[in-house]
Amino acid sequence: MIIRQAAFTGENKKLLKGGLHCHTTRSDSKTTPEETIKQHAENGYDFLALTDHRYYNFKNYAPETGVLIMPGMEMDGNITSSDGMCLHVVAIGQEEDKNGYKQDERFDSHPVEHQDQFQSVVDDMIEKGNLAIYCHPEWSCTPARSFDRIKGFTAFEIWNSGCVIENNEDTDNGYVWNELLRGGQKIFAVATDDGHCAEHHCKGWVRVNAEKNVASIFKALKEGAFYSSTGPEIYDFYMEDGVAHIKCSPCAYIKFHTGSYPTRIFTDSEGNITEVSMKIADHAEFVRATVMDKEGRKAWTNPFFR
Repeated sequence: MIIRQAAFTGENKKLLKGGLHCHTTRSDSKTTPEETIKQHAENGYDFLALTDHRYYNFKNYAPETGVLIMPGMEMDGNITSSDGMCLHVVAIGQEEDKNGYKQDERFDSHPVEHQDQFQSVVDDMIEKGNLAIYCHPEWSCTPARSFDRIKGFTAFEIWNSGCVIENNEDTDNGYVWNELLRGGQKIFAVATDDGHCAEHHCKGWVRVNAEKNVASIFKALKEGAFYSSTGPEIYDFYMEDGVAHIKCSPCAYIKFHTGSYPTRIFTDSEGNITEVSMKIADHAEFVRATVMDKEGRKAWTNPFFR
C-alpha cells in the first residue's frame, strides 16, 4: 500500500510557490509593499504574506502582479528572565470574514518571564482564525526546550534567509525539529525569508498543494500539504510496505530522518541523485527527508507521523 505525504497527493500538476514571512516599510524593511510584491512576482511566487511587526495585513498593494496575498503579521516578546532570548511568531490567517483581526490592526510587544506566558499570544492567533509559525529559533537563542511547552504551533522556521545572510544562523534547524518531533509534537517546518531588504527576499519558500485562494492555501498549510525549499524541487515522497521513497531534482545529498540511530545519507559528488529509497525501522517515530543540490541549496519534506 502506497501512502503519500500530503504535498504530493491529488491531481495538482504545479505546487504553488509562496512566501510566509517578509517585511515592508510598514514596519522595518527597506522595500515598500508594492516593491516587495513585485519582486516576488518576478521570482515566480504565487502567494505572499506581508508579515510586518505587530501590524496585521490583508491588503494587496500590487494586484496587477497576480500574486495572492495571505493575511498575516509577526508578533514578538522578549524573555525578560533570560537576557538575549526572545519569542517571535508569525500569524498566517484566513479571509476577513473568518478572521478576528482587522486590516492595519496594531499590537504591542508581549514581553514574558518564561515561555508559558506567551501561550496567550498563540492562543489569540488561533482563536481568531490564524496559524501560528515559530520564527528563527537560532537567531532568537531559543533551543527547543525554550519554546516546546507552547501549544498550537502549526510549523516553525527551518530556514530563515535574513538570519542566514546577516548572521549565518537558522541555516537548517533540523535538529530542533527532530527534538520537537521526538517529544510528540506534530509540527511542520517552513523555509522563509524574513526579508528586511531586497537582498533578503526570494531565497526560501514553500511549495503548497492547493488551489490559488486563501482558504485552500490556509487548509494545506494547516495539514502539512507542502514542502520547503531554497532551490531543489521535490516531486514525490511516499511510503510503501515500510520503505520511504523520494524523487527530486538532481541533488548531491539526500538524508532520511527518523528520530533514531542510525540515519542513512545518500551522496553523489556530481549532484545527479534523483530518486532513493530506504527501509524504515518499525520503531521509528517519524520519517522526513532533506535533499541538497551541488550548490548547497536544500529542500525539506514534512514528516510522516507513525
